[in-house]
Amino acid sequence: LDDVKIGDSIAVDGCCLTVIAVAPDAFHVDVSDVTMSATAGFAHGAALNLEKALRLSGRIGGHLVTGHVDGRGEVSRMQALGENTLLEVRVPVELSKYIARKGSVTVNGVSLTVNEVGRDSFRANLIPHTLQATNLRHLRAGRAVNIEIDLLARYVERLASASDGDGK
Repeated sequence: LDDVKIGDSIAVDGCCLTVIAVAPDAFHVDVSDVTMSATAGFAHGAALNLEKALRLSGRIGGHLVTGHVDGRGEVSRMQALGENTLLEVRVPVELSKYIARKGSVTVNGVSLTVNEVGRDSFRANLIPHTLQATNLRHLRAGRAVNIEIDLLARYVERLASASDGDGK
């Protein structure tokens, strides 16, 4: 937290929150009702993924993630496959249309490559490093997770709907 200051953005389990106070070993944020209704929530004492905001002058080791959670998903399967783990997540149909095979999706703030897409689900392969470095290792079937779709998919949808005269 050496360089964290009031006003900074920190993604907490994939949800972008603004720092309102900093202590030697903690930071504080305000969380609105809108944020709580759009996310899987934040359980007291749970392991959370934390990520400081990206500076666009640096390398990008995944896809562009804003921390603007698009909705909730539910883990339907965590299955060991040798050293890796298969993660299957059910998502609302209105989100699944933005998820593409070999595209990117964020689960609790962790950028993942999609291996398969269903009507209301997707599968991703979790490598040992991802499991070790994130809280995804704690996921089990039935657990709610925060989902952020690919940023580019949002803009493609907006452009397509605007050109159709839908204008949403």
